[in-house]
Order: sequence, then structure tokens, then C-alpha cells
Amino acid sequence: MTRNAWILLIVGITGAAVAATFLFERTPERALPVVLGPAPTPVGWTSPLQLLAGDGVQGLRDGAALQARFADPYGVAVSRDGTLYVADAGDSNRIRVVRANGTVATLAGAVEGFADGVGAAASFDTPSGLAIDAAGNLFVADTGNHAIRKVTPQGVVTTIAGNGIPGFRDGAGAQAQFDGPIGIDIGRDGRLYVADTYNDRIRVIARDGTVGTLAGGDAPGDLDGPGAIARFDTPTGVAVDAMNRVYVADLRNNAIRRITPRGEVSTVARGLPDDGHPPVHRPLSVALAHDGVLYIGELYRGGLNQLARDGTVRRVTPDAQALSRPTGLAVAEDGTVFIADESSYRIHRVVPEGHATDPSLLVVGPAADTPLPATGGRWPLRPQDGWHEVVGTLGEVRGNYRKENRDHLHGGLDIRGDVGQEVVAIADAKVSSPTGAWGFGDLGEGIALDTLSYIHMRVGRTPRGDVLDPQRFQLLTGADGKPERIRVRRGTRFAVGDVLGTINPMAHVHLSVGAYGYERNAIALGFAQWADASPPRIDRIELLDPQEQALTTKQDGRIVLPRDLPGVQIVVDAWDQVDRNLPRRRLGLHALGYQWLDVAGAPLPGYEQPRMNIEFNRMPADPEAVKIAYGPDSGITVHGSAITRFQYLVTNTVRDGQLARGAWNPAELPAGDYVLRITARDYSGNVASTGRDLAVRVR
Repeated sequence: MTRNAWILLIVGITGAAVAATFLFERTPERALPVVLGPAPTPVGWTSPLQLLAGDGVQGLRDGAALQARFADPYGVAVSRDGTLYVADAGDSNRIRVVRANGTVATLAGAVEGFADGVGAAASFDTPSGLAIDAAGNLFVADTGNHAIRKVTPQGVVTTIAGNGIPGFRDGAGAQAQFDGPIGIDIGRDGRLYVADTYNDRIRVIARDGTVGTLAGGDAPGDLDGPGAIARFDTPTGVAVDAMNRVYVADLRNNAIRRITPRGEVSTVARGLPDDGHPPVHRPLSVALAHDGVLYIGELYRGGLNQLARDGTVRRVTPDAQALSRPTGLAVAEDGTVFIADESSYRIHRVVPEGHATDPSLLVVGPAADTPLPATGGRWPLRPQDGWHEVVGTLGEVRGNYRKENRDHLHGGLDIRGDVGQEVVAIADAKVSSPTGAWGFGDLGEGIALDTLSYIHMRVGRTPRGDVLDPQRFQLLTGADGKPERIRVRRGTRFAVGDVLGTINPMAHVHLSVGAYGYERNAIALGFAQWADASPPRIDRIELLDPQEQALTTKQDGRIVLPRDLPGVQIVVDAWDQVDRNLPRRRLGLHALGYQWLDVAGAPLPGYEQPRMNIEFNRMPADPEAVKIAYGPDSGITVHGSAITRFQYLVTNTVRDGQLARGAWNPAELPAGDYVLRITARDYSGNVASTGRDLAVRVR
């Protein structure tokens, strides 16, 4: 066939193919799928948290993922093959690996320090954020060393920027300075973007290791605009999108900020101070899906939120699964979100639009049996081995200054002290939160050292306001030169007996034990010379009808209870005292329950043991808990008020951090005479023996 003939044949075939497109219409069923990349991220989805690793006990243990232990799992990064890396700080100071085969191992690090090397020969100090490149190299924001480190897949650790001394300086990596960098991510341009937390800046590390500043100035603030003009306040997380725009978790500004490659800063989401339920509240961590959908972990509300590209914010995880401190987020190519819940010592994952899974994998929060801090019975006041008066216990009802007598549940132990008295550490501890101190100048000012919080004091200051230790307590001043905040860096260590501050006008120190939302009863610490031999006292037992009106009709000295009432509430007025306290000092109880007996005092079937619905062994996170545990006539309106009343609703449930409203159905019993017995117990095991019985006639 000649060349011209070949050309004519090709033209003819092409023309026929074009004509065929008009003669035959392809049906949708015959259409072939066009794969352009990962599916779009669903917006507004919800899914349960699934436990991936960690048994909820603070420690260090490799092996099977669900039995592994972490000390302070902060940052996470996921590789393309699904391997998850964890920056484990605290007393661990290691980079850990959660492998696809369900095991946890250590990649690098051993003792706390600052050394390059291979595997266990390298050392870190409070590693926080992680980022991973296409070759599988990890980049670590080594907070306590004020440096950025690199870890190869083989565990070889090198320092690429930062000289180990806190400060601020751009330039060559070895001479550059950071101040507690926490967040880190890598852009499509190969540069590293760092949340230089206590410099309140976003820094950039070029491929050659040169460090520069993208945005932020020489003091914390809240201002959009060009790089050097913009201001941040304690930025803790960064995430870089496909256009090299940087999203920032601006923690203390309650905002998500965005920075263009040229350094222009704008605010894309914010929680305002007067919002009842702000869309963003104390954003701590951020991570981006492939198509620009942003995920946000919040410091206090314990949820995973989704910021869509239209600016709307939605919660992804269920309210019932509250995280204690979601510090690290990473999004896999299939859309799975990995979460490091630092204060629970666990790693979770959330699958977009996933479904309920094995109930054993739905667990959240620290394990109930995680060891308490080793306090040796010390008190937070001197003498640390001597008796001090306790003036408030876990779970007591508290009011506010707006005449609301049931505002919140008391989250710790109050120990009376003189205004200006020094507050001292009761255990060796390390600051794990990026914002370890709060409430400067307020009555609720405090500091958190790992799982112990000390509140109602001038943090790091004498009664005159002088700073106790400028290296650990950084005093920040405003534009007017007046003191406005104390900063305590993540990773700062304190030893037993170190002075933490001085008692403010509240005249007591409030000691809280456990992660936020999972506080435990501080009495379990076993304070020196603590003694409680006094049983609780019951002042009154009442039955309330469905309209919450007390039943008062009596026959033969018995409360008449109509059997057809749809449900009644059992209400108990009770209080406790401990040895050596002032006689007027009333404290709340640890546990309460009820039991039905026949007239001879024998338990009825089903009531062989009391139904102990209320037990303040762990603090429930839900703010409505106070109105589930206590009746409307309860309250200490202001601390120290002479009017103290604990009116417990014992047919409701408040225990193990869980809540439930309930009522007792009189139809359970045939008509006749009975005894309602209340069990009221304090933490030391003393049980009320008088005033515990109510004679009842069901008819």
C-alpha cells in the first residue's frame, strides 16, 4: 500500500469514529469510571472514635498495640503505606511507630537530652509535632530542645535547625533559634513550616536549612495583615495545603488563621468570647485532607471538628466520646483521621462516615486504674507532711456570683491556706500542655504539671508580684508595660517542694488530679495525717412527684406513696465532716444509693445490695452533671458561705464519669408498708447510720 493510500485510510477511519459519536449515545451504565484521584472528603460526617493503640495507662511499653503504653503521645504522622509515627514525650522522649500489623515499636530516642545518632543513641527533649516527606523522613518539633530534628526511616537522627538555646534568630540552621516549637508540617515546595509557639511566630526552613520568619512579631497579639505586622498568640499547630498556604491553630486567640506564601495572614474561623458555644474554642491541632478540608482538635471540649471550605465548622466525633487533649492529627490518603489523645495516653482513628465497631475499641479517656502521681502523702502547703484543713472535695455542688446555686461540680480538693502562703509541688512533674498556666490575676489562676493542677494562686509570683524563677515563669507585659500573663513552656520540669506561686484571695489551694474531663478524687493521694472517722449525716429524705413536689401526706407516721405515680425522685440531704476540721465545715459525700426493705428490715428482691447511683470517683465532663446530681435547693453560692446544702438526687446516675437521669417506679411494689434505706458513704468508707430510713406506705 502506498503512503497516500495509508493516509486516506487513516482519515477515513477517523471520520467514521467521529460520526459514530453522533449515531451512538453511550448510556450511563456503559460509561467507564474516570479516576482523577482520591474521592472528595465528605462534609458534615460523624463517626465513632476507634482505639488504635495504648491501654490508657501512662508509661512506656512496646508490643501489641492495645497493650502498648505511651508517656505523652503528642504528634502523629502517617506514611503512604499506613505506618503511623508518634512523638512520645513526657519521660519517654522517643519516636514510636504503630505498624500495620498491630504492634508498637521505638524508632529513635531513649533518655531525655539533645544528641544526634542512630536509634537509642539519639535523644530528644519533649518531642511534639511531626511531619513526614515522600521519602519517609520524619521531621520533629523538639520542643524542649528548641530545635527541629530529622529522623530517617532507619532511625538516624540529625538536627537541621536550632542550637538548643531558647531565643529568636533567623539564618543558617545551626545558628537559628526557636522558643519551644510545637507544630510542624512540610509543604509541596519542600520547605518546613514551624509553629514557633513561644515566639508567637510561624517560621520557615528552606531546603538548604536556612531559617526565616513567614509571619508574626515580637509579642503575642491578634492581628491580621502582612507577615511582620500580623500577630499570633501561642500558635501550636500548622498544616500546609497544595498551594503552600499555611493553616494555623492559634490557641489563645481561639482562631484558625491562614497565611499565604507571601506571608499575608487572615482569620478563617474564630470563637468569640461572648459566644455561648463558639465554633472554635482553644484550637490545639490541625490537619488537612487532600482537598483542603481542615480538621481541628480542641484543647478543652475534647472533640474533632471539621472546617469545610465554605467556612462552616462541624463536630465529627460523638459528644459521648470526649477526648482529654487531642494534640496530634494526621489524615491518611483514604481519609482516615488519626488522633493522639495526649492526656489519655492513647491513639485513636476516625473513619469518614464509619459505623459502630467492636465495643472494646470505643473506649476513650485514661484507664480507670492508671497509677496516681507519686506524691508520698505530701500536701501542697508547708509543712508538706503535716495536717491541713480540707474545705472542699470532688463532686460538691458549686454556685457562681450570679446567684446560680448549681453552676458546676467541684473538680478537686480544696485545702485551706493563708493569702500569700507559698504553694509547693507535691510530686516531680513535667508541664505537658502548651499553655501550662492560665487566668493571670483572676481568682481561678492556676498551673498544670502533668496530671496535677494547682489553682487559686498567683502562678510563679510572690504576693507583691515579683517573679519567682524567670527561667521557668515567663512574665509577659502588654503594650503599656504592665504585666498581663505568666507563661510556662511545655516541657518545663518541677521537683517536689518547688514553689509554684502564692495563694490569692480565695484563701485555699485547689488541687485537681487527672486529665481535664476525667478528674479523679484527690483524697486517693493519701495525704499525711489525713483522718476521717466521722460518718456522714443525713438531714432529710424526700420523695418528689413528677412535678418535683415533695410528697408530704402521712399515715401512721409513713409517707403515703400512690402506686400509680409514673415515677418519683428520691432526694437526700446529707453532708460529711473529717477529723480536726472546724465544726461548721460541711463537706460533700463520696457515694450515695438507695435500697427498699420490708418492715422487718430485710432487703426486697432486686435490692439485696444498695443501688449506688452516685459516686464521685471520676468527674463527668458534661456541664449538666451538677443538675443531675443535685436538687434545686442545693448549693454553696459563694465559697465560704455559711449556707451549705447538698441535696442529692439518688435516682439519677453520676458515676465513672457517666450521667443518666432516672426515676423510681412505685408500681415495682405491691401495696403495703416498706422502708426506704439510704446508703451515704464518705471516701474513707464511713457510712451514715442515723437518719437513713424513711417509712413509706405504698397504696
